[in-house]
Amino acid sequence: MELPTIAAPGVGERADAVADAACHLYDTIALWGIGAPRGAFPDVAGGGWSRSAAEDAAEAIETTAHALASIDPGAEVLLAPVHAALADLRRRLGLAPADALTGDGAPPTPRTVGNPRRTRWVRVLTAPSPRQPPSRTTS
Repeated sequence: MELPTIAAPGVGERADAVADAACHLYDTIALWGIGAPRGAFPDVAGGGWSRSAAEDAAEAIETTAHALASIDPGAEVLLAPVHAALADLRRRLGLAPADALTGDGAPPTPRTVGNPRRTRWVRVLTAPSPRQPPSRTTS
């Protein structure tokens, strides 16, 4: 199958924004990963991840995989291991399972801005600023 050079209105822009956001997330996590000085951020565990951040990232991958499944009739089968791997990751991290799909393969409610499990807010994509260690004042 050969894809057209021009996407439907909004598809290219949103796919580009997802790719940019994923790159910014990776760059931010790299600061908190293996290279972060040991003990520099004692209040932050798990490489900088929180429960809600991990849920949001998993949901973004799941939703993107659902969107990609619409490219071709066989794409859903090819992407099944992605969903299985994310389900295993969710279990390993003690996160809630992914939203169930409806009979037509789509999530039961359309995705909107933010995480449906929390209060919605508009997220603005900006370049990440380097995190600074919390200031420790001594008495």
